[in-house]
Amino acid sequence: MAGAASDGVGIETVDTSGTFKHSYRSRRCIIPASGFFEWIGEKKDRVPHFFSAADGELLAFAELWENWQNPDTGDDITTCTMIVRESNAWTAEYHDRIPCMLLRQDFEAWLDGSGGGFRY
Repeated sequence: MAGAASDGVGIETVDTSGTFKHSYRSRRCIIPASGFFEWIGEKKDRVPHFFSAADGELLAFAELWENWQNPDTGDDITTCTMIVRESNAWTAEYHDRIPCMLLRQDFEAWLDGSGGGFRY
């Protein structure tokens, strides 16, 4: 994962991908967000669609983090990547993939590696 730009890693391969499997085992994080956008339409005329929790609560995205050193500058950098999954009825008409989200009761299991806990 170090230094690589990523649009996210699929839940189907996150635990076996050479790029992400070590982070999956020991460097998990949760990113809170008020929602996320999916864009539809042609590139020059895209329309944003905002998705948020119906109850107004924050969403909790399951993510992985990594520390690495920029080879050009020597700077230490911390990055993260989102875990994505197949879309569901909530977003299927807008995109085929969505972020993996966690329920509050699954935060500890996600962070300590004892469970997946993804909200479907």
